[in-house]
Amino acid sequence: MPYGHRNTMRMEKTSMFRALAGLAFALLLSTAQAQQAQSRLDEIIKRGILRVGMTGDYLPFTYLDKETKAFRGFDVDMAQSLGKALGVKVEFVPTSWPQMTRDFEADDFDIAMGGVSITFDRQKKGLFSTPIMREGKTPIARCADKGKFETIAEIDKPGTRIIVNPGGTNERFARAHVKTAEIRVFNDNTKIFDEIAKGDADLMMTDASETRYQQKLHPGVLCAVHPDKPFDFAEKAYWMQRDVALKAFVDQWLHIAREDGSYAKIYAAWFE
Repeated sequence: MPYGHRNTMRMEKTSMFRALAGLAFALLLSTAQAQQAQSRLDEIIKRGILRVGMTGDYLPFTYLDKETKAFRGFDVDMAQSLGKALGVKVEFVPTSWPQMTRDFEADDFDIAMGGVSITFDRQKKGLFSTPIMREGKTPIARCADKGKFETIAEIDKPGTRIIVNPGGTNERFARAHVKTAEIRVFNDNTKIFDEIAKGDADLMMTDASETRYQQKLHPGVLCAVHPDKPFDFAEKAYWMQRDVALKAFVDQWLHIAREDGSYAKIYAAWFE
């Protein structure tokens, strides 16, 4: 083949490669621009409202006063702090543990807060912030019975009455580990610990942070069982719709809150 013809073909291939590379770059750029235009973070700022999903039944993280319709709790204060950082108002959207995933998928809120545990099922559907708390499941019982329920084997016996709230990680943990003892589902998570205090249930296995808080509310009546050494490992975080820009903002806000002392101040108000 003549040299000139070979050179022409080489130039044509080079031109084609450049054209394809330019097209690929243009596609990547348009995709990135489209993703940026569809950012949940931009939507929230433009809307001027951050929609926060909350169960309102899990002190010290979240509690909904049915008369005033006002939320209070650790994650209520944290949500207000996040709203302030975003420069938007916070709108609390009531949900429940059994309904939370369906509400999340229906886009009823931008972020779920209120003692939400990280799970693979939730991770498949959204993004979690960096963890805000590390803990696990541990029992809480009447103080007189505290020494009877230190292990799963001691708990999982005929005659032991375990109480759980429906639809969350507490019920899943109990059903995964208890085969012999009775498990009773109690729908009102705001009154579930009263069932133990008055003797209608023996114990509940829940997050160590909650057992400490309920022990504080029921001094000498209810006692957390080894909350520093829970049965399993778990972390709590904030569950967001799948948007990397929103996650990056929330993570940065959490980082600054930990460094400037604002996180510690809110934590102390509810856990110490």
